[in-house]
Amino acid sequence: MKNAKKSLKHVLSMSILLGLSSTSFAELIVNPSSGNAAGSASLTWSSDDANQLLNSDRTIDTVRSPQGSTSVTTTVRNAAPPSSASSSSPAYVIRDTTNYAAQPSVNARAALVMDAQTGEVLYSKNTNTSMPIASLTKLMTAVVTSDARLDMSEEITLEQIDFAGAGGKNSSSTLRVGDKMNRAEVLLFALMKSENPAAAALARTYPGGRPAFVAAMNAKARQLGMTSTHYVESSGLDPHNVSSARDLGILVSAASQYGLIRQFSTTPSYDFNLGYRVLKSNNTNALVRNGGWNINLSKTGYINEAGRCVVMHTTVNSRPAVVVLLGASSTQARNNDATNLLNWLAQQPKRI
Repeated sequence: MKNAKKSLKHVLSMSILLGLSSTSFAELIVNPSSGNAAGSASLTWSSDDANQLLNSDRTIDTVRSPQGSTSVTTTVRNAAPPSSASSSSPAYVIRDTTNYAAQPSVNARAALVMDAQTGEVLYSKNTNTSMPIASLTKLMTAVVTSDARLDMSEEITLEQIDFAGAGGKNSSSTLRVGDKMNRAEVLLFALMKSENPAAAALARTYPGGRPAFVAAMNAKARQLGMTSTHYVESSGLDPHNVSSARDLGILVSAASQYGLIRQFSTTPSYDFNLGYRVLKSNNTNALVRNGGWNINLSKTGYINEAGRCVVMHTTVNSRPAVVVLLGASSTQARNNDATNLLNWLAQQPKRI
């Protein structure tokens, strides 16, 4: 493919000017390399380019028309960038001021709907209960990876240890030992398809390895004021990764400040060309795949101990909101809960 490589700076400016068009961010920056006979995907972006997007001081709000329309409007607003410095006070404060009547019941063990601008709680159920969070863990994995400002074009080779999982749990249905891809693709695999070896590889290749990565995860949680949260590994396969709906509301608010996390977590589908095979991959969140809602950030999770979980940053009636669901009994129940809460939110006044 001629001129297949694009710099991130060029892509970012195009994304803002063109409103992201109908093309996903991943499809714009991850392209088959014209200099590689195998046709594997690669990136051509500098550390300055990466810093511009990974730690941007601007938030891009993209409003998509329902059900697959290509009509897109993008606005850029100022937002405080994520802080890497430790702080004794939470970076995000949730105000428990739920006053809405006729709230829907949900199947999930815990739930939260929060105004993403004010921190006002609009819906709550067991929000302070700490419980296993499964692959919702990968959202913090993405934040720590982004904060490190690592070379996103560096090639990573998956190793056997990345597939070890936790407690004998199945680690991947797609990836294999020896697969090679750059760090950006590994992050895309972890966020979009929730691949456990990808999350494990991100921790392994972090400066200082897995111990340093897990320490950074817990340090970031403390900095943000996530008082009911603890991490022991980067994928979520271990049930000792725990948090509460309240804490995850804080994390989603923080993670939504990272352009790369927003775009990678809401990519509906992507075909990874590894040169020797193509991995056709879909987002694990059906609400993202179906395109009926304006979802700015998404992450699902499941292990037996956690049940079916999802977190989302969404915009409903021009109101940015965070939705957290933990411990639903099935994927369908989780999707029904999410849809019911979004429909309920659409009927509420923008402010009390």
